Amino acid sequence: MSSELKILIAVAALLVALTLGIAIALVVRLVRARRALRRAGLPVENGWVFWAAVGYLLLPVDLLPDPVLVDDIGVLLLALRSLRPRTTELRSRTTR
Repeated sequence: MSSELKILIAVAALLVALTLGIAIALVVRLVRARRALRRAGLPVENGWVFWAAVGYLLLPVDLLPDPVLVDDIGVLLLALRSLRPRTTELRSRTTR
C-alpha cells in the first residue's frame, strides 16, 4: 500500500471520528436540555422534535452516506435550537 493511500485513509478516519464525536456531544446536550425542562415542570411542546432527531441519528436512512454525519449533526442542532426558547424561560424562572 502506498504512503499516499495510508495518509488518505488516516485523514478519512480522523474526519469520521471527529464528526461522530460532535454528534455524540450534541445528543448529550439535547438529552440534558430535555431533562432540565422536564425537571423544571415546563412542558416540552416539541417533544416530537427530540425523538425525531434521535431517530434520524440512529436510523440507517440518511440524506448523506453514514460515514458523513453532517446531516445528522444538522438535525441535532435544529432540535437543540427548537428547545432553546424553553431553556431561556427556565433560566429566567430560576434567577428570580
